[in-house]
Amino acid sequence: MSTESQSGSHSEPDGPAPRVLVNGVVLDQPMGGVRRHNAELLPRLARLLHEAGGSLTVMEGKGGLAIDLPAEVERIASVVPSRPPLLRALREGRALTRTCKEAAAAGRPFDLVHTGHLPAPRALPAPLTLTIHDLRNLDLANSAHSRRLIARSVIGHALHCAAAVFTVSEFTAQRLREEWPAVTEKLSLVPNAADHFEPLPRKPGEDACLLHLGHLEPRKNLELLVRALALDPELPDLLLAGTAKGDERERLEQLALELGVQRRVRFPGAFEERELPQLLATCAAVVLPSRLEGFGIVALEAQRAHAPLAVSTAGALPAIAGEGVPTFDPDDPAGCARAVRAALRLPADALEAHAARAGEHRWDAAADLWLSGLRRAARRERVN
Repeated sequence: MSTESQSGSHSEPDGPAPRVLVNGVVLDQPMGGVRRHNAELLPRLARLLHEAGGSLTVMEGKGGLAIDLPAEVERIASVVPSRPPLLRALREGRALTRTCKEAAAAGRPFDLVHTGHLPAPRALPAPLTLTIHDLRNLDLANSAHSRRLIARSVIGHALHCAAAVFTVSEFTAQRLREEWPAVTEKLSLVPNAADHFEPLPRKPGEDACLLHLGHLEPRKNLELLVRALALDPELPDLLLAGTAKGDERERLEQLALELGVQRRVRFPGAFEERELPQLLATCAAVVLPSRLEGFGIVALEAQRAHAPLAVSTAGALPAIAGEGVPTFDPDDPAGCARAVRAALRLPADALEAHAARAGEHRWDAAADLWLSGLRRAARRERVN
């Protein structure tokens, strides 16, 4: 089954669902793909587990949780910081081990411990399951050789220790199979979706902007959009909506100034959840120039809102966006400008077809798949 198809059931014939402890120490982060994934799936998984005789517990970090969880989720506090990664790695294993031992002593042991970030904690008292969203330290061309070596070791160890490995796209799953063939039997696909908002009717005005939603960071390759604007003065202005990481906003502002397009690039900063439908309804088009995406939820959000979309050919984006969506090389600003113009010319029936395809991705179906994978992992561990 491909990542982009969603089917399956959470019903299993062999006893109650597992008790799962989720390592949530990084879930204090701003909205992005990983937070969206957890914000949508953890509440759904909790309900499914509860209905099937299992349970979900989340160990939160020092910064708490930036997502809402239903009452059936037990929350356990810890002092583990989400950053820096090294300090987090030093502390989270001990905290998870202590939580597992306390649960076992109370007669309610966990069947599985799940984590969605690396490095994976070592030597836990319960089997580990793992979600890998992307392989950025392996796949980004500008990653230092030493960092790639460390990443390969960290990922390889996590895959070896994990009882089950989940990925959000066939692209990431295939990369894992290529690099670590032995992981194939452990892999399950749990795709993301976009039915977390209700689209508004499209009403782009004469001054509608090109829109990028997401963090401002180097791997998003937003420099390419600024350069595309400089090459094509007839393109709409650009709205870069999202939280900046490091000095990325300042760097992009300086580039826009140097290229003479500073008045055509806007930085509204982080946006509220309630603003998403309006942003998509009023933009001229959504453009995603990333150098790496393990999935690309924004592509589905744009399509569900009937917004024209253009994406780079990097990572999972082309497969997630699907046929008929204009694409461009992430190193080609002229090609980006042409793709944007092609997106702006897409007819209504093409946008309707893209919206229908995006609608096939559902968070409920993804939660079913996740539960099925967890049940298989728990069953294998009981047998072994």
